[in-house]
Amino acid sequence: MTTTIADTKRKTTPPTTKTRTAEIVREYGPFPGADKVHGVTHDGSRVWAATTAGLLAFDPKSGEVVRTIERPSDAGTAFDGKHLWQIAEARIDKIDPATGDVLASIPAPGHGGDSGLAWAEGSLWVGQYRDRKIHRIDPETGAVLRTIESNRFVTGVTWVDGELWHGTWEGDDSDIRRIDPESGAVLERLEMPHGTAVSGLESDGADLFYAGGGGSGKVRAVRRSRTVGS
Repeated sequence: MTTTIADTKRKTTPPTTKTRTAEIVREYGPFPGADKVHGVTHDGSRVWAATTAGLLAFDPKSGEVVRTIERPSDAGTAFDGKHLWQIAEARIDKIDPATGDVLASIPAPGHGGDSGLAWAEGSLWVGQYRDRKIHRIDPETGAVLRTIESNRFVTGVTWVDGELWHGTWEGDDSDIRRIDPESGAVLERLEMPHGTAVSGLESDGADLFYAGGGGSGKVRAVRRSRTVGS
């Protein structure tokens, strides 16, 4: 999902974390032949899921699978407005969604330990699961441009309205959290029900997140928190 990052400033005092129970508004899947969902992205109309059966696109209104691409899809997925980007083992493939052809590949910063993937401001943002980091990388070379520290295992990553969000998954607990892109401080948390994993994450550019459900084989639509009266 293409987005623009708003200007951000360092906070001089620790922010207060707003926490609420995640509102799951819909579930999709499991999908035929796909027992796990690794990554999720949104191309403006369709949701793409990286699964054990490859990349598949479904209509979020009907839930119908409308496109499949048989490519290795081991972790996060992103869309830059024209191309799909897919983590496959220790590399990131740039894919033509119309043909399924791989147009280019770059090394993944985690060398196989990568998780989420997002596109924003002309860069790829790559989650490092056990390292608890998010890297901004050059999509041409794979060079790391900057690194953001998290205090939880990082799964999916997404930007929306200038906000950086990522999924977490440790044991049977997961949440979707907004962090300060400068300090990594947690600003907001959407707590998923116990045992409901978040393996991938993408915003629809409005008020929904699409969250991969790991071994459930599902993708869940989750309401994004908004501050009433602000």
